[in-house]
Amino acid sequence: MAKLWEKTYTLHGLMEAFTVGEDPALDSRLVNADCVASMAHAAMLRKIGILSGTEHEALHAELARIIDRNGRGEFAISKSDEDVHTAIENHLVAALGNAGKKIHTGRSRNDQVLAALRLWSRGFLFAFHAAGLALAGRLLELAEVHMRTPMPGRTHLQTAMPSSVGLWASAFAEELLDDLFLSRNAFTLLDCSPLGSAASYGVPLPLDREMVAELLGFSRVQNNVLYVHNSRGKLESIALEAVEQAVLTLSRMAQDLILFSLPEFGYFTLPPELCSGSSIMPQKKNPDGLELVRARSAAISAHVLSMKTVLRALPSGYNRDLQETKGPYFRGCEEGLGCVRIMDLTIEKLVVNEPALRAAFAPEIFATDRALELVSEGIPFRDAYREVGRSLETLAGRDPVQSIARTTSTGAPGNLRLDVGRAAAAKEAQWLEVLEHGKRECISRLAGREVDLFKDPLK
Repeated sequence: MAKLWEKTYTLHGLMEAFTVGEDPALDSRLVNADCVASMAHAAMLRKIGILSGTEHEALHAELARIIDRNGRGEFAISKSDEDVHTAIENHLVAALGNAGKKIHTGRSRNDQVLAALRLWSRGFLFAFHAAGLALAGRLLELAEVHMRTPMPGRTHLQTAMPSSVGLWASAFAEELLDDLFLSRNAFTLLDCSPLGSAASYGVPLPLDREMVAELLGFSRVQNNVLYVHNSRGKLESIALEAVEQAVLTLSRMAQDLILFSLPEFGYFTLPPELCSGSSIMPQKKNPDGLELVRARSAAISAHVLSMKTVLRALPSGYNRDLQETKGPYFRGCEEGLGCVRIMDLTIEKLVVNEPALRAAFAPEIFATDRALELVSEGIPFRDAYREVGRSLETLAGRDPVQSIARTTSTGAPGNLRLDVGRAAAAKEAQWLEVLEHGKRECISRLAGREVDLFKDPLK
């Protein structure tokens, strides 16, 4: 089949393999997105007189058939196609002749890939946001159940002050909700239409960019056509940075769970069905999922850095280097979603061992409590500090639950204010529901059918 840039010569086989790279495999994610973007572009070409009504209807119907074939796993992208855009156009030309040859009028593969990536990113960020909210909700539930379950607080990994499982769980819930605020901002940046910018400089045709943006459910047109292409890779890296921050939170949570589920601690028991075994040691139940969350957190950071390093010294306009941002982006997004799902499953099945938690309360953990009791009796804090430090053995027998109950300032173990986290989660859930419904409805109306651009990337 012909390449979109077909010339009077044939590209050397080694160069073809080198330049095509992994695009055919990566672009399998973008088939539906490219089809619906082409539907919107074709409708606009009909409006400005490039396509006849009959040609537009034929193109729309054939693009719908590609979506259906793709849903059945019957649409393939070959190395000779180079990418999804060529594969779809070659199919349209083979099926429709001249109408297929007209579909590319007024656009470049450069704004095509941007449109497909943004539609995919929109769907991914919905899935990621929903998964993150589910995990945050589960952590808040754990905090509710174990609001007064004592847990030693630690600094420098040494026992510090009385704390609770509720404080531990809700801390990660609130941090994750802040991370999701970043992914919402990334969504807002990506929710703009690049179509009509062509190869960075527009075209001498009366393209209706606003019409295309509206058909695709984008909130706005990305205005400056050169900036459109300068933003390739950069906006995706911002989305991946939001994923990175969330998984950074999960990595620290994973480390806590690995540490506190050790027999020497025994605070938590990990579900056995989430632990693998050893090939030589019959007794082993290894926290491999949690260890891989730690590792993939680092890998996602590397993917973000890889993308930004490609962008760092590029001249303005499109450069082929940008192709190398696609692989790290997809991999980082999908690895990040996998980490969220694994942590959600882990928290769902986690067992909290209250006897082990209580047994960990050595007398010295109450030292600060005792010093502050002396302060309330009128002794200066520094004098109380020294007095307690000289008599730690007198602290035995204190009740950690009573200690927790006395810490009543906002957000402390005795006053978790879980309503704050729940309110933040509800706000994010409402945003997600409204936006997802609107975008799905818009795409379905354009395609005349339900097109799943919000498909779980891991299924």
